[in-house]
Amino acid sequence: MAISSAKSESFSHEKRWVVVYPAYLDSKKSTKEGRKIPKLHAVEAPTSAEIHDVLAASGLNPLLERSKMYTRDADREPSSQGRVRVQLKNDDGTPKSLQYPTRAAFHDNQDTWLLPPRLQSPLEKRTRKRNRVAVQSSF
Repeated sequence: MAISSAKSESFSHEKRWVVVYPAYLDSKKSTKEGRKIPKLHAVEAPTSAEIHDVLAASGLNPLLERSKMYTRDADREPSSQGRVRVQLKNDDGTPKSLQYPTRAAFHDNQDTWLLPPRLQSPLEKRTRKRNRVAVQSSF
């Protein structure tokens, strides 16, 4: 039985999609523990299902894999398990979305992680509240 590498697969094959673990977005994790976005934009204890819902709402094509676990995560609780895969490129190598032409752009784009209010960091909640008040007072 021959083992195929992910590089030999087409971009639409799930092995080639970008993987997002909840630890990448968890404000309680350090960068050594796996957090990949700035703490300012991170949230406390996100779940893979919530990440899937946010990415689906933003127009991307996510795939939820509940049985997978992040290797650096010491917490083996079922609630913290899971990962989300997202397709960023078409089979011809062109970006599916001009907003996310590369993997780095996907991770760095703060608009990707506009999470529901329960998952927003305290700073994001204050900023959104200030913006709402400013908009309402301008009328």
